[in-house]
Amino acid sequence: MVYEAMLLFGVLFIATWLFSTLLQQRHALYLRDALQDWLFVVLGVYFCWFWTHSGQTLAMKTWRIRVIGRDGLPVGWRRALVRYLLAWGWFLPGLGLARLIGAQGWMLLLLPALNFAVWAAAALLDRDRQFLHDRLAGTRVVLKPGLDKKDAKAAAEDASEFRATRASRASGTSHSADAGDGRQS
Repeated sequence: MVYEAMLLFGVLFIATWLFSTLLQQRHALYLRDALQDWLFVVLGVYFCWFWTHSGQTLAMKTWRIRVIGRDGLPVGWRRALVRYLLAWGWFLPGLGLARLIGAQGWMLLLLPALNFAVWAAAALLDRDRQFLHDRLAGTRVVLKPGLDKKDAKAAAEDASEFRATRASRASGTSHSADAGDGRQS
């Protein structure tokens, strides 16, 4: 989740910069609601595009997890959009409750945190340990088994290149990268 947040920081930074530049936003409160709507759409496009094209965002590829339909097939746009909207259940109910009761101070953190904990705990009640938004959207998060053939081939090539480089350095053979560095032995 932290890795995804780092990637999203970049995406949202660029989207905010475009919005602010194109609409000449000179103050943070000017067009604030429109900016929030724009970022909501940008996030939706980011997640839905990745989920429909490979089943994985960039961070999900790192962790080797994939979103698929309940039937095991790739996720379509409609299902991806429903999953995206339902995933806001992690945060929005707690934030809405905090706003509704006029929460201040530590309650602004406590209510969304409790919402987050309840949403996560709901997965413990699910027979397949799927989160509520996946259950309702008809999707599943699964581990991607093993390496793809392309990944396995690239890893094997990298390993053989590494072994060859290490062996040539051990035997004292100079490499082109080491050759023109200007140092004398």
